[in-house]
Amino acid sequence: MIKPNKALSVTVLTIGFVFLYGPILSLVIFSFNESKLVTVWSGFSTRWYAALLDDTELLQAAWLSLKIALMTATASVVIGTWAGFVMARFGRFKGFTLFTGMINAPLVIPEVIQGISLLLLFVAMQQLLGWPKGRGMLTIWIGHVMLCISYVAIIVQSRLKEMNRSIEEAALDLGATPLKVFFVITIPLISQAILSGWLLSFTLSIDDLVLSAFLSGPGSTTLPLVVFSRVRLGLNPEMNALATLFISIVTVGVIVVNQVLVSKERKRARDMQLAFAPVPVAAPVGVTST
Repeated sequence: MIKPNKALSVTVLTIGFVFLYGPILSLVIFSFNESKLVTVWSGFSTRWYAALLDDTELLQAAWLSLKIALMTATASVVIGTWAGFVMARFGRFKGFTLFTGMINAPLVIPEVIQGISLLLLFVAMQQLLGWPKGRGMLTIWIGHVMLCISYVAIIVQSRLKEMNRSIEEAALDLGATPLKVFFVITIPLISQAILSGWLLSFTLSIDDLVLSAFLSGPGSTTLPLVVFSRVRLGLNPEMNALATLFISIVTVGVIVVNQVLVSKERKRARDMQLAFAPVPVAAPVGVTST
């Protein structure tokens, strides 16, 4: 017999999962609907996937968003990892409060304000310096990097604070330089946090609408902008097909990354056990144990 507390927990959990994943499941099902009406089932068909492959505007926007997301995730990890390392290991240096505030500012400032400020900055720079010439892929990338650095820095900072520094200190005692310790020891130990930051930055960039709306120009329309402009005119079955493809890709990616992280964690645990395992002492020659 299920206890009342357990029954309540199971019920709440079930309702939560249905609320979260029910619409997604419905979207996937109706992506195979033959009808143009997205809420009326008329038969199984893959016509909307074929129509999606013939949609040049949508494919170009998806390719642009993918390129920007890849560049954003990579740049955010490089800069955000250093920022997180500084916040976690350098202590309270002069200007620490200002530095931390600048890193955390994009987390609390609305994206609309960020978009307006960057737009005004780029317009002023173009008038004074002639760069950047218009708005496009470069300006969108800069805006996305500014937003995603904060997330990577916080993830890396949290991982560094809870990490055991004994291995790093041992390497320093053995003569390794701090820079070598960082790249050879610290980076592998926080690789899971770095990978998590990369995936989060990629997701935020490819899904961003507000900053892209302010920083995009002619010929640089990202996928969220195209989808948003089309959805305002009415739901389209092609959107269901596009969303289903994204869901499938993300699901496979999450499963693969999770398996890689789990295998690395198990390998690291085995290596730590072997490193700290007691070494048996050999008995002197000629001495027999009784």
